[in-house]
Amino acid sequence: MASQIQKLLTTNQDLLLMQKGTMMRKVRTKSWKKLRYFRLQDDGMTVWHGRHLESISKPTFSISDVERIRKGQDSELLRYLVEEFPLEQGFTIVFNGRRPNLDLVANSVEEAQTWMRGLQLLVDLVARMNYQEQLDQMLREWFQQADRNQDSRMSFREAQRLLLLMNVEMDEEYAFSLFQEADVSQSNTLDSEEFVQFYKALTKRTEIEELFENFSSDKQKLTLLEFVDFLREEQKESDHSSDLALKLIDRYEPSENGRLLRVLSKDGFLSYLCSADGNIFNPDCLPIYQDMTQPLSHYYINSSHNTYLLGDQFCGQSSVEGYIRALKRGCRCVEVDTWDGPDGEPVVYHGRTLTSRILFKDVLATLAQYAFQSSDYPLILSLDNHCTWEQQKTMAHHLIAILGEQLLSTTLEEQLIDIMPSPEQLRGKILVKGKKLRTIEVVESDKEEEELEKDEGSDLDPASAELDMQSQPESQEQASGNKSKNKKKFLLQSSTTILCPDLSALVVYLRTAPFCSFTHSKENYHIYDISSFSESKAKNLIREAVAMNMQTAGSAMDICDGLFRQNGGSGYVLKPEFLRDTQSSFNPMKPVSLYKAQILVVQVISGQRLPKVDKTKETTVVDPLVRVELYGVPEDTKQQETSYVENNGINPYWGETFYFQIQVPELAMLRFVVKDYSRTSRNNFIGQYTLPWTCMKHGYRHVSLLSKDGTSLHPASIFVYTCMQEDLDMDEP
Repeated sequence: MASQIQKLLTTNQDLLLMQKGTMMRKVRTKSWKKLRYFRLQDDGMTVWHGRHLESISKPTFSISDVERIRKGQDSELLRYLVEEFPLEQGFTIVFNGRRPNLDLVANSVEEAQTWMRGLQLLVDLVARMNYQEQLDQMLREWFQQADRNQDSRMSFREAQRLLLLMNVEMDEEYAFSLFQEADVSQSNTLDSEEFVQFYKALTKRTEIEELFENFSSDKQKLTLLEFVDFLREEQKESDHSSDLALKLIDRYEPSENGRLLRVLSKDGFLSYLCSADGNIFNPDCLPIYQDMTQPLSHYYINSSHNTYLLGDQFCGQSSVEGYIRALKRGCRCVEVDTWDGPDGEPVVYHGRTLTSRILFKDVLATLAQYAFQSSDYPLILSLDNHCTWEQQKTMAHHLIAILGEQLLSTTLEEQLIDIMPSPEQLRGKILVKGKKLRTIEVVESDKEEEELEKDEGSDLDPASAELDMQSQPESQEQASGNKSKNKKKFLLQSSTTILCPDLSALVVYLRTAPFCSFTHSKENYHIYDISSFSESKAKNLIREAVAMNMQTAGSAMDICDGLFRQNGGSGYVLKPEFLRDTQSSFNPMKPVSLYKAQILVVQVISGQRLPKVDKTKETTVVDPLVRVELYGVPEDTKQQETSYVENNGINPYWGETFYFQIQVPELAMLRFVVKDYSRTSRNNFIGQYTLPWTCMKHGYRHVSLLSKDGTSLHPASIFVYTCMQEDLDMDEP
């Protein structure tokens, strides 16, 4: 693949023009628009830019950081500038994670198309790279960075600088010995091939070699039977171990002769452990593997709060990009805060703050386009409605006109709501969650009804209206029974705004209701009533996570991402059976274990190619440590931490073992956090990975690290061993 990129750099006309460079307008805001010179570097993997051709350029982005390229017509920012620049001359570079988009305007449609085609070609090639190809590409980038005089040779001084770039500080004498061993040509310099040997010596995995030799009788290879023993005993691959061993040998043994003899070399063994088959996340949990035909309430649903925000909640930017990013992450419930806007058009923003505003109809157009690109299971549109009657009518009109067939406006097959539909039944549908004109039965008297509303903590106030069913006049018999328990009324569930029937009618299965307690909800609410509450209140009630601000990185978002990484990233995860059983007496504060408590053993062995915390400081090297965090019911929630390794980010070794007692494994989440130890301040974040216990593969596994915003830090990883034990004296290591 890397050789294919190099070939394309000399033959593809788009890439050739990109290497010459182009002056384009960089657009940050409606008022900030600057001419900048952009050029694709000779490695085909980096784009640099400067004020002009002769200026000192600086790195702008790596192709591996790019998710996709969008046309100017799809750019929210460029559409605002349509009177200044033709949309056909603009395009947007969308990055992985939370990094802001880069909007560019070329001088002509042809130049824009050249860059769009060329960038997308490179992005697609990088996406198809396997582990070895990615490693080769990384080595080439490192070699180019270290080769300051551009003579395609590396001196020892350049090699020392490279070690710092690679995040390792090594004894000079030892480093020089490795350099001399790699210098086969004895020229006191290394060419690219000799550099690869130097790198291999530098990153030698002694812990992998020891593990290999423990199962190999001749210390040179694993026979088929020896490999089967390893898979069965250590990797807990008890089912079809022989068939699996054959598949893995064919997949990872680099030698054709080795594959014919059905043996695995050290290199093949390492390739297996570094592959997806050696990853800690169970690949069986990656596709849709759960029953999707149960009622909607039987699932955890990946939900977001203030979805429209890209920054803080007081003066940050509101943008449809927030919805695109959330949907891309598998979110299936987005929030839309609506307020009266100019010219009769409702707007979306964080009310009574300085956040910017976007049109409600633009949000709907974005949802119509992106709702089902990452998951075709139902999307919930959570309306926080603050609009007047007239603008509510406009909202209802836009919902119907823009979402069309995607909008669920009636019950399925127009049936009574006696059971919630399933995600499978609602595929491809957008559901509105919001307040609704509702009928209630008065059990004894109006006074009791008022007391009920008071007990509910309803947001009704004296200014709220109460509408009788005027469209169907009551008969004399009905009128005389107004005080009976069969009397029905429409109640408005809004404190300061009269709810418009047109908008109310679009709320079908998800009617918002105030929350008092679980007992009250069970006794008074219907299956289609849904309540929201703050995270702090949720923790006090049930110690569970609630809707996320997806623009905010942190442990809460990591746990959310980790939970919903399974089941095809569909945004729906089936709850454990004891949380679906209406007769269940499960209490997270006092869990009665369904079986004997188990012990999770986690050995943190080593780390590989950890990134620098501050890439601008060449001479600084990380002192990494690993914190293992277990989340679940309060009794299971705990964490333990390794010691730190000084000045080594390329292959630190810890070899420390931790024990965690687990009462409710079905609710357990495991989070690995790698930090840079600091004596004077808080330890700096390096990387993390979070996954459910139910999706964890045991044995010797690599944990692929992610950044703060959840994007890959490849090839950074840690190497761990995990297993479950039934009986263990917790006082003994």
